[in-house]
This record gives sequence, structure tokens and C-alpha cells, in this order.
Amino acid sequence: MYFQKDIETMPRADIEKMQLERLQRLVKYCYDNVPFYHKRLSEAGVCPEKIKTLSDIQYIPYTTKADMRDNYPYGLFAVPQSKIVRMHASSGTTGKPTVVGYTANDLDHWSDCVARLAMAAGADENTIVQICFGYGLFTGALGLHYGLEKIGATVVPSSSGNTEKQIMLMQDFGTNALVATPSYAQYIGELAREKGVLDKLQLKLGLFGSEGCTIEMRSAIEKTLNLFATDNYGMSELNGPGVSGECRERCGMHINEDHYYAEIIDPATGDVLPRGSEGELVVTTLTKEGMPVLRYRTKDITKINYEKCACGRTFARMDKPKGRSDDMLKIRGVNVFPSQIETVLMSFKEIAPHYQLVLTRENFADHLEIKVELLEQYSSLLDNFPALSELHAKITKEMKIVLGIQTKLTIVGCKTLERFQGKAKRIVDLRNQ
Repeated sequence: MYFQKDIETMPRADIEKMQLERLQRLVKYCYDNVPFYHKRLSEAGVCPEKIKTLSDIQYIPYTTKADMRDNYPYGLFAVPQSKIVRMHASSGTTGKPTVVGYTANDLDHWSDCVARLAMAAGADENTIVQICFGYGLFTGALGLHYGLEKIGATVVPSSSGNTEKQIMLMQDFGTNALVATPSYAQYIGELAREKGVLDKLQLKLGLFGSEGCTIEMRSAIEKTLNLFATDNYGMSELNGPGVSGECRERCGMHINEDHYYAEIIDPATGDVLPRGSEGELVVTTLTKEGMPVLRYRTKDITKINYEKCACGRTFARMDKPKGRSDDMLKIRGVNVFPSQIETVLMSFKEIAPHYQLVLTRENFADHLEIKVELLEQYSSLLDNFPALSELHAKITKEMKIVLGIQTKLTIVGCKTLERFQGKAKRIVDLRNQ
């Protein structure tokens, strides 16, 4: 299914022609309307007329989260406040939040992007979707909300929390699609099973996002909730959800390339990498009016496939990010991504999809402890020391093969680790304590 088939199946040459035209217009727009970009472009010797080809984007300096915080709250807006019809912001857990402003056209484009991805995943006018993201300054809930309404879906804006009521509403309303973080979706399934109502749920589709989710974790959620799950990608600095998302083929997340220009760079040097390379994703918003963004460094590590998808869409597809360059753990000189750990854990049938990574420092060296839960049906292993020791040894061995370092593994009982109704906080850093 397509929401805008003529756009979603454009030939590659036409996509790139449109991107160049929009990039040229965007650079002039930023140069003329955003003092920050006028100064940054001038210092780099980039005038709007310098952008002759798409590859000329390499001359434009990167934009970072620090730039957004330094210009808090309105320093990157390109229009007066009277043209801004909505504002969102990041959580700001490490300082001032990053603020994003939207014009009426921005909201229309945003909902188009989400509508495309929702239909690519299998949603339509017969979908009854329960949105279990928190409503507020966070972009996820309202972003999905308006995009799903645009395709005619029935939206249940239940927000996050009060999980027992969420499950009751799913039963009473006949909810057949769920928007949530992967970790919260798993918790909903666990609680529904505990209450004996899992088989009464009619869920068929999961539209998950806001936190990383490996294929192995997704499979565990699908098994629990008996649905087909897709992942979507976005961040508040770029708009919110709708930058990219999976179709039914699930062979990469289609980037809405008429609204976003994506590059892959070397996170260490900043050099643009050849097509097909793995590196840090950089995104330029091609159509945003309220707060346009040039070459935003997302810190997400991925790669992009430009071949036509089996679904018929021609937009390039980005791999599910393997991690973030700032979430990468460096343990005794070895780079470790949480996604690598998750993949190992989910390969063991006894282990639940809940884990915690505890970082400590002893004798000037960093150490990693991985805490994992047993699935309820395997809880008896805690009373069977030989069997538990065997499982512990197998996981520890596989973890060392994948990570290249020795880690401490702690296996705990079912429902021991904290559950999250928003983004899961899996890393506990005690190195400075």
C-alpha cells in the first residue's frame, strides 16, 4: 500500500534532481533567514551559489546538538513567532532541551511522512491504533497521531503508563495496532499474559520506535504479542518520527528522501564516506520552514542502500542503527555497542528481553557487568545450580566471542529488573562513584 505512490516510487534520477533543487533553495533560505547559518556559511566560504551539485553539500559545516543548545530557544528559527504554530522539545536530560518550531506547512509535511511509513508497514483506514507514547513536548506521540489520522486510522491517544488500563482499552476498543517503545510493548504483553487476557488482544501490527531494537528483540515481542512489528526512525531535531521507517519487507527503513537528504560520514574525521559504507548518519531537512537544519550529525551508526526495494518503493533504505557513537561503550580499549549484547542475549531461549549494563571502574580499569533475567518458565533454574552454571558459562563464552572482552554476567529471577513505560534506561554508569 502507498500513501503517495507517485512520490514513493520516483526514479532515482528524479529523486536526486528534486533533492538538488530543494537543497539549493534551502541553503539560500538558511543564509537569508537564520543568522546562525549566515555566519556559519560565510565563515566556511559557502554562499548559496556554490551549491551546484548534491556532492557540494560537503562544503557546508555540520550542525550538532551543541549548536542547538547554544541557540536555545529560538536562535535557529527561520520565521517569526507569529508563523510558528507548534513547538516540541527534547527531554533535556543533559542540559537545556533542543527546541523545534513548526509552521503549518511543516506539520502538513510531517504528517505526510508518517502517513507514508504507516501505510508501508500495513496500516490503513481500518486500523485502530493505540498510541502508548507520552503526549507532550516529546515528538513521538503527536507525530504518529497526525500521520495515522491522515490515512483514516482510528487513533486511541492513551499515552504511556497505567498499563492495566491500556490492556483494558485494547480489549474493549478492539485495538489492532500498537505504537510504543519496544520495551514497553514487551511489558504490556507480559502483564496481559499474567492477567490471563493475552489471547483476548486483537493486535496485528506494532509501530515501534524511540529506542533501539534488534531483530532478535523484535522477534521476542512479536512472539509475545502475536503481531507484525516494524521500526521507524526520527528525532526531534529533524522533525520527530517520519524520517524513515520499515515496509512489510523489513529490509531497511525507507528514508523520505523528498524531505530529507541523508549522508554517511566517518564519525572520527567527518569525511563523507562512499555509498554502501557504514558510519554516522547525517541528515539535512530539505523542506522545513520553521527550523531548517543543515547537515545534522545524528550520532547514529548505520549504512544506506540505494537499490529499489521489493515493495516497489525507490527511496533509499537505512539499516536499523547498530548504536550511537555517543552510546558506544569503550571497555578496556574495546568498542562495545549495547545492540551487540542484546543480540547475544536474545539468542538464548531461557533469557527474557530485559537486561541492564552496569559500568564500574576498579584499579583504573573499566568493567562491564551484564544483568539478565530468566523467563518465567525457566525460573526453576535458580534452584538448579549445575544447570544455571551451564547456562551462565554458555552466555559468557558467546559474549566474549562477540565483544572480544571478558564481562561479568549476573542472572537474576523473573521481574527483578526495572520495567520502563518510556525509553528503557539500560546503562547504569557507576564509574565516577
